[in-house]
Amino acid sequence: MNAATGIVDDQTSLVRALIGLTVVTGLVDAISFLGLGRIFTANMTGNVVFLGFAAGGAPGISAARSIAALCAFAGGSVCGGRLVSSRERTSIAHLLITTYVETALLLTAAGAAAFAAGDASLAATYAIVLSTAVAMGLRNAVVRKLAVPDLTTTVLTMTITGLAADSSLAGGHGGRWAGRALSILAMFAGALIGAILLRTFGLPLSLVVAALIVAALSFHLRSHARAKLAT
Repeated sequence: MNAATGIVDDQTSLVRALIGLTVVTGLVDAISFLGLGRIFTANMTGNVVFLGFAAGGAPGISAARSIAALCAFAGGSVCGGRLVSSRERTSIAHLLITTYVETALLLTAAGAAAFAAGDASLAATYAIVLSTAVAMGLRNAVVRKLAVPDLTTTVLTMTITGLAADSSLAGGHGGRWAGRALSILAMFAGALIGAILLRTFGLPLSLVVAALIVAALSFHLRSHARAKLAT
């Protein structure tokens, strides 16, 4: 395998993993918003807005949960930043470590949900919020350093803006429209899957499915890394 081919293969595996993680983001936000009550543990913009609503006296919004999610996400982001700055690794290696940790944290959240036995106790709710938010913050920091265009895995605002602003309707050339559209569809698919799983099987199994998807992505990245070493 020559260097150019190796780089292309790395990028392809990376993009596949990031698309899969975008699906998981939609799933996690569906679980947190629909299962835990008006809170996001991946989309932090929503929590900042919810804090404003709570400060304005809007009913049914927990400022404490939003603050907990924001703090946990920030803590995870600090860990992600230290991960990528601590030593030189390939992009695949950075993301592989991230998926290992994310799988463990999602399983921790699933365990907390199962322990609550369907009765969303306060302690179990905060355990789920903190575990999933730390996982999303860690991943977001690492993906930010990888800087793959239009694949942040958690935020779609600029992706949608780019898709529209670069379209022929706006006088653009439609650059990267396929990747942008795929990222949007991946988030939508994850949210749809999360809503169906939550309604049908409940919180614990929904979180287990999210963890299994990330674990499968870990296996994909690990298999790619081993195949590259073998060559």
